Amino acid sequence: MKVALAQIRIESGEVTANVERAEQAIATAAADGADLVALPEIFNVGYFAFDLYHRHAEPLDGETLTRIADAADDHGIGVLAGSIVEDLEATDTAYTPADDGLANTSVLFDRSGERRLVYRKHHLFGYESAENELLVPGDRVQVASFEDHTVAVTTCYDLRFPELYREFADDVTLTLVPSAWPYPRVEHWRTLSRARAIENQFYVATINGSGAFDDAELLGRSTVYDPWGTPVASSDDDPTLVTANADPDAVTGVRTEFPALRDRRRD
Repeated sequence: MKVALAQIRIESGEVTANVERAEQAIATAAADGADLVALPEIFNVGYFAFDLYHRHAEPLDGETLTRIADAADDHGIGVLAGSIVEDLEATDTAYTPADDGLANTSVLFDRSGERRLVYRKHHLFGYESAENELLVPGDRVQVASFEDHTVAVTTCYDLRFPELYREFADDVTLTLVPSAWPYPRVEHWRTLSRARAIENQFYVATINGSGAFDDAELLGRSTVYDPWGTPVASSDDDPTLVTANADPDAVTGVRTEFPALRDRRRD
């Protein structure tokens, strides 16, 4: 399966322009033969535009995700819309947790634009960030089948919490990580992402944005790591489309050759 990571330029509060860039990236990825394309964290509003979260919060059937679902259908490509600020109260109750409020929510659409997975960020960033004050954390982990892969989603800061990844390590072959990771923590971004791939022996694809905000600059470097933890495709901090082939048989092969997961102690 060919995976594309859409490292688009994100401008604070410029929702129309940001969504248009996302739609163009989806079209470009499809034309390039990708089977699945993933977008960064809070790609429509901009992660660091905290004062705009309430104004631009949407339900799952709101304008942004509807446009992304339509783009997936129009181009016949799977899309991870990762992520938006979701208005939980306005979302269909079948998809919401018990809490009302706002959530950092990613949605995986299949080639027909149908929802296959909804993930709400579990670990909310508290370090010099308003996310922990504005949003409620997710409490569900879902996986979905896409092509021959079993796919999971986590979001940005989640990378620092390896126990989350262990919850789906046995079944998943590809984890997508939409992010808004800023300078200067380049080595954290690389090391944590690579570690999650190594210890769980699956593909990890980290999708970051590009652009500068008032007090932060996204470091880009969207990367696909294989089940050995080897980066097979990556970027710098400029807008780009990162593509790589992700073979589920490679996951099986690594786990057979070096069966570390089998030796876990669950007691």
